[in-house]
Amino acid sequence: MTDVVSPAPWTIQKALLWASEDFRKKGFDQPRLEAELLLGDVLNWDRVRLIVEGAAPLRDHDLAQFRKNILRRRGGEPLAYIVGHREFFGRKFYVDARVLIPRPDTEILVEAALSKTQHRALFGRVLDLCTGSGCVAISFAKRRPTWRVTAVDVSEDAILVARKNAVYHGALWGVRFLVGDLFAPLSPKERFELIVSNPPYISQADLETLEATVRDFEPRLALSGGTSGLDFYPRLATGALGSLVPGGVLAVEVGAGQAEEVERIFVAAGFTDPERIKDYGGHERVVLVRAPRE
Repeated sequence: MTDVVSPAPWTIQKALLWASEDFRKKGFDQPRLEAELLLGDVLNWDRVRLIVEGAAPLRDHDLAQFRKNILRRRGGEPLAYIVGHREFFGRKFYVDARVLIPRPDTEILVEAALSKTQHRALFGRVLDLCTGSGCVAISFAKRRPTWRVTAVDVSEDAILVARKNAVYHGALWGVRFLVGDLFAPLSPKERFELIVSNPPYISQADLETLEATVRDFEPRLALSGGTSGLDFYPRLATGALGSLVPGGVLAVEVGAGQAEEVERIFVAAGFTDPERIKDYGGHERVVLVRAPRE
């Protein structure tokens, strides 16, 4: 009788090599890294452990889940949606297709907000408009735990995600979440020392040129800034003038090449002391102004 030879088991190292080569052929920029992150998510292991225990065999259900995740990534779905989280400002935030994936450049908005409020770090009120996953509001709240934080988004689904992140980071008690269009859900008498926003700022023409992972998967509501990409900034200027205390700060994220025009919009509305702050790539990413002091 001829002995039946069992196929060699799929080890962690073998699975990673196979996935990395597949991603490389697909033209992914970081095929090995993406393979490790996908498998690490399945096993709940970090990348170091994947390397150290590379000879360990994969269980059938783990291998099956890994293959499902690879198919999703092959189809263009963002890695962050597959693993369910993205790092932002040193913390892990849950994300899914209901919210925009946080970008490193948006950390500049948080840094600017913290810097410009350092003189009154013990107490203040901040409003985060178009909060999405809540990454800006929650990151600020964790660094300014005595401030009152209000986060607003027109999408009820986005607010559900933001609340989940607030619970995860122990910030739910310090952040108020409201559903509505910009300033609409606020009381007319409310005033803030700081207003921040990362509004949709992609123009209609540029939307169609975005990478498929963004264009086809991330929420269009969180991307589209109208024909020019600037639709939200005049509305932010008008609303913020009536919602900031004298000398209060308005800080917004802008798209590449938009800073000069957004600054012009704010100054024309009556704001003072304009600043433009560059991101890690050298692009002017944040426009910051102050409400009139009188």
